[in-house]
Amino acid sequence: MADAQTPFNRPYTVGNELKYVAEALDHGQLSGNGAITRRCAEWLEQWSGSARVLLTHSCTGALEMAGLLAEIGPGDEVVMPSFTFPSTANAFVLRGATPVFVDVCAETLNMDCEQLEAAVGPRTRAIVPVHYSGIACDMETIGAVAAGAGAVVIEDAAQGVMASRFDRALGSIGELGALSFHETKTLSSGEGGALLVNDPELVARAEILLEKGTDRARFFRGEIDKYSWIDIGSSFLMSEVTAAFLYAQLEAADRIVAQRVATWERYHEGFAALESAGLVQRPLVPKGCRHNGQSYWLLLPSAELRDVLIAGLRERGIAALFHYVPLHGTRAGRRWGRPVGDLSRTDELAASMVRLPLWVGLPDAQVDRIVEAVSEQLSPTSVSTGS
Repeated sequence: MADAQTPFNRPYTVGNELKYVAEALDHGQLSGNGAITRRCAEWLEQWSGSARVLLTHSCTGALEMAGLLAEIGPGDEVVMPSFTFPSTANAFVLRGATPVFVDVCAETLNMDCEQLEAAVGPRTRAIVPVHYSGIACDMETIGAVAAGAGAVVIEDAAQGVMASRFDRALGSIGELGALSFHETKTLSSGEGGALLVNDPELVARAEILLEKGTDRARFFRGEIDKYSWIDIGSSFLMSEVTAAFLYAQLEAADRIVAQRVATWERYHEGFAALESAGLVQRPLVPKGCRHNGQSYWLLLPSAELRDVLIAGLRERGIAALFHYVPLHGTRAGRRWGRPVGDLSRTDELAASMVRLPLWVGLPDAQVDRIVEAVSEQLSPTSVSTGS
């Protein structure tokens, strides 16, 4: 895909990344929790309203911290959609818990909240909504079900930075939330993530887990005269160099998101006629949700037609991709998790969806070319002849 005329993703830099990396070098601290790390955390706290934001080496690390903070353990169950990245499940399987997989909705590819009641039981410790493509889950329903079950809500907002639901930042609605700054995400530092700690009672322990189980953060604030091993933990910190790269992206966040959303909307308008003709289904942005232009996807009538479309676009130099293999059908998912129902809808949706190129700087003319190529590929004549 790398040699495609229109790649699926192209990492975007705003121009100040090396400036802040040089600043980190001048400070003489390259490990985590330096001045630029704190600057990023403060920016994210102001955006999210979270009690504390802790920068991590990845969203995977943030989810693993969330599992520790929620005291997930053997015998516990964690409800999540099957249509997600393995990290969503791994974070809790590592703690000895069982992922309980539920279906997703065709409109958003988010968790089907109508299945939550059936998925929740006496062993349910957490519910993990995944905000697919930066479009928010129904957090009001999820929160109500969690409260009734005595479970915590841990948002997998890997794709949700700068997105919101009823003006609440994604990742800030549950007790805990995790963001990703991977190369493919809306804001990027190559690799990286953040844990949003929304319950103030969890902040002190979160700092300890982040610092390898020590109270090192208190030591550096001058609150104690030495630090020591207090709790379990690991090396979750984002490096200062990575934070420096990220800070340049945060400064330009509004501009980056505006450009991505404009491209998303151009796709959405361009495919309206195909949807009216019943040839595709476009994503739905529910009322009150503000998305971030993370990705644009379509659902096709069948897996066979999806595969033909991807191959046809590839021949035109356009890199289009499918996405997750549903976890309930994988070798690891069958070993460590359990589905609620047969999840045939998730299987069908995963097999019929296609994601299109979307990155900052993708020219409008190329977007129009992609819309035209998809439309030609899916025209009744092309479909009937198999061309």
